[in-house]
Amino acid sequence: MRTLAGGMREASIDVGAITANVRHLRRLTESEVIAVVKADGYGHGATRAAVAALAGGATRLGVADITEALALRRAGITAPILAWLHAPGASFAEAVSQGIELGISDIDQLQRAAAAASVGRPADVHLKLETGLGRNGIAPAEYGVVFAEAARLERIGKLRVIGLFSHLSNTSSDDDRAALRVFLDASAAASTLGLAPRLRHISATHAAIALPEARLGCVRLGIGIYGLSPFADRSSADLGLRPAMTLRAAVAALRRVPAGQGVSYGYLHRTDRETTLALVPLGYADGVPRTASMRGPVSIGGREFTVAGRIAMDQFVVDVGDHPVAVGDEAVLFGDPTLGHPAADAWADAADTINYEIVTRIGPRVPRRQVSS
Repeated sequence: MRTLAGGMREASIDVGAITANVRHLRRLTESEVIAVVKADGYGHGATRAAVAALAGGATRLGVADITEALALRRAGITAPILAWLHAPGASFAEAVSQGIELGISDIDQLQRAAAAASVGRPADVHLKLETGLGRNGIAPAEYGVVFAEAARLERIGKLRVIGLFSHLSNTSSDDDRAALRVFLDASAAASTLGLAPRLRHISATHAAIALPEARLGCVRLGIGIYGLSPFADRSSADLGLRPAMTLRAAVAALRRVPAGQGVSYGYLHRTDRETTLALVPLGYADGVPRTASMRGPVSIGGREFTVAGRIAMDQFVVDVGDHPVAVGDEAVLFGDPTLGHPAADAWADAADTINYEIVTRIGPRVPRRQVSS
């Protein structure tokens, strides 16, 4: 029996793949890379992902909130870190003292960032611009006021405007180019009001690959550094990327059953012949989507099967027929398809979602085992 971390289940994380993916995308885009390690590094572990990405040539890290950024600082990460989503009225004092760069979406946040500055320690900020996504960011009608105030605060040493940034919708090339035009016009307006940020970044992995004019010398890479594709029609291998996460479990039990046996809650599956049922100890409490019941792929002993019946909280069943399977055999839900594993994309299709959600939702009950290839 192969022993897994924690005994029954594990997600192995190939940090060498993360490093290689960053290096590949940095060369492809010829741009400075901000490696996005929010949401615990898309489920891969924020610190290990950060270290691996920096080894691949990333110069900055991106997270959603200050708590994530401070956790990286406590883990010993000294590289610049940008955090861009803040609670109403949140204090920026600790973030500024720890050198965390703040994404600023309105005049109130800008003023609170400046108030958190101290002698010799201005607040480092990236101004987030709303360019059509309808989420956070400085509204176009407020660009002038915020740019002018940022320039004033920079002159008196309260803050430094490190960058301007925004997000694209990835709806279509035309939509993204329209947003890019808004962003470039805003950048020009910021310049006329005295701002000269070193960085401009609007591209995540999708646009960094598909829309070269949106690279602007700096790209924020999330899903791509973990080896997954943001495109419906191009695989990881097509993009030269290696998936970093492999989710597996040891077969916990086998049961030989007759035709007509119901399987799991609701009997979505009934056997049509005498067969063997294999129990896999992963369920929706571990992040395996219940909506993938009867559809999710599983590889056991080099052969691919499909989940039989309903995925439960802690386990699901695979109907393996007469295929030789033993208790303790490895069941792989997803990993690198070039190694013969199902793709995270296949689980995304089975659950009617995206590959981002598949890896990000894998829960803390699943131990992570770091490997490097």
